[in-house]
Amino acid sequence: MQRSFARRGVASVIILALAACGGCRGRQHAHVLKQNDANMVGSHVAGAETYKPLIEESVAKLLGREAESAGIQPAGLNGQVGCKRICFVGVENRSVEEIGDFKEQIYEIIDSHISESGIFQSVSKRFVDAALMETRLRPDQLFLPNNRRMFAAALEEVGQPFDYLLFAKITSGTTGSNGDYQRDYLLTLELVNIQTGDNDKESATLRKGYHKSALGKFKHYGL
Repeated sequence: MQRSFARRGVASVIILALAACGGCRGRQHAHVLKQNDANMVGSHVAGAETYKPLIEESVAKLLGREAESAGIQPAGLNGQVGCKRICFVGVENRSVEEIGDFKEQIYEIIDSHISESGIFQSVSKRFVDAALMETRLRPDQLFLPNNRRMFAAALEEVGQPFDYLLFAKITSGTTGSNGDYQRDYLLTLELVNIQTGDNDKESATLRKGYHKSALGKFKHYGL
């Protein structure tokens, strides 16, 4: 009798738990992250935990090296005052993943870093998009000198001259093993001097493992 009642009690608890889960199904929950909270790690594709470190590293290295080679320093220091203008034309996604709304956010974060550098200024994206539409050019076509001059002239007409073109490209490489896989993400920035045609590149990479089970990490990468 006691065993029968015990079994019925356990069954009742299970049924109530399942009912509670069914009642919560479809509900959405959220919370506000603090500044020191870690970014959520995407389980299937890259997210903030991937793109933000790539941007921080590549932008800092590229702008720092270009400023040093050109003798540009922040206003208030000896040397050429930071007045060079960068026209950031867009983010090209050549990775295996769709990046969705992160494409616009990547653009805005890079553009903000340029403006906050104290060394370079950026041309507003609204002017950039309008000039591309006016000239009917794609960003990749701006590597041709004639197209570059046409694009620069369109921006000069609206009082937005610039010294450099900046291109960003995201690529990825995937290594698979029995359903688990590692994806290597690469963000490449290319800066082109419109006067000389010289270009400078900087890249940052981040590796991320995706696993079918929680033990996948230890299986492939150890403790």
